[in-house]
Amino acid sequence: MPYIAASRELKTKPTQHSVRELREIGIQPEILLCRSDRPLSHDLRSKIALFCNVKEPAVITAQDVDTIYDVPLTFHDQGLDGLIISSLQLSETAAGTDLTAWRKLVDTIREPSAGETSIAIVGKYVELEDSYKSLREALTHGGVANNLRVNIKWIESEELMDDNYEARLRDFDAILVPGGFGKRGVEGMIRAISYARKTRTPYFGICLGMQTACIEFGRNGCDLKDADSTEFNVETPYPIIFKLRDLVNVEEMGGTMRLGAWVCHLAEGSLAREVYSGAAEISERHRHRYEFNPAFRQRLEEGGLVFSGVSTDGKFVEIVELSRDEHPWFLGCQFHPEFKSKPLAPHPLFASFVHAAFQNRLQTETAHEQIPETESAAIDRAAAVGEN
Repeated sequence: MPYIAASRELKTKPTQHSVRELREIGIQPEILLCRSDRPLSHDLRSKIALFCNVKEPAVITAQDVDTIYDVPLTFHDQGLDGLIISSLQLSETAAGTDLTAWRKLVDTIREPSAGETSIAIVGKYVELEDSYKSLREALTHGGVANNLRVNIKWIESEELMDDNYEARLRDFDAILVPGGFGKRGVEGMIRAISYARKTRTPYFGICLGMQTACIEFGRNGCDLKDADSTEFNVETPYPIIFKLRDLVNVEEMGGTMRLGAWVCHLAEGSLAREVYSGAAEISERHRHRYEFNPAFRQRLEEGGLVFSGVSTDGKFVEIVELSRDEHPWFLGCQFHPEFKSKPLAPHPLFASFVHAAFQNRLQTETAHEQIPETESAAIDRAAAVGEN
């Protein structure tokens, strides 16, 4: 329903015409959700009900909200769920629905009590943020689990090829590299990973983010200077990542990825096992066409990379990480944990990653507070005081 600023009123004609078109092809709506940037008055709802042949309580304001998680509450408060149950002649009623936990979720998203943290997502599709929609919401869920607001900054990985790339990453509490396909932007991702590893900034790599973490570690941690993935360089002398062995000599792209849920075994004493509350096995959803090359596992293990998650048959590497002695939180997974995260049941990897980001923020703030004043700064301050 458009709002005309000049006359300061909402217009009902578009709604009336839309319903008329539906009725001409034999569809009579029972409930109308009227999208608007402000509430509908009683008079407007009555007018719409009259001309659209619906009951007045069935004219619902679908008003813009500041968070999508408020949508169920606004509809429930107007009785939409009860109307649907009644129309479908279901035995249950919406009157007894307990949305206490959901209201608490929305309150936490709006006003988290513990603070906030800033996370950089370094990807290749950041101009189209909806490409990472599930990832963004999973980070929100992780923030709710820690009572934190997660401020996300989208960084185009190709932009990190300048000499000042470290300065662009310095102000973030954590770095995440998501999934993707193709060579474009990969070198920028590797730079971001190298920065996170060397500065002990919490790092989370998902799918391609795990693969590039392995490449970065091979190049800079194991002296495999030209390590790469055969997806990006088929001539690399160190193919740390290569096409799934099941796809050798298979060139078709459609329907050839490793998809669906697969069981993963977690190593004892690993960060991954700690995050999953001590579980020995987990099941996660996959979507990839390339895998870690097991021929390089021993070399990277000797360099310090921990292979903490493998498929039950030992064929596929699912999780890599750095030991807690080397890095506070550095983990890459071949699967997509964001696919299983829920608002009231945040995925443990995202909850743990957001917590690590906030801890890094606190440590950084404490370190800045403890930096002693330099002699020149003290002289300047004393001079300023004298002038005053």
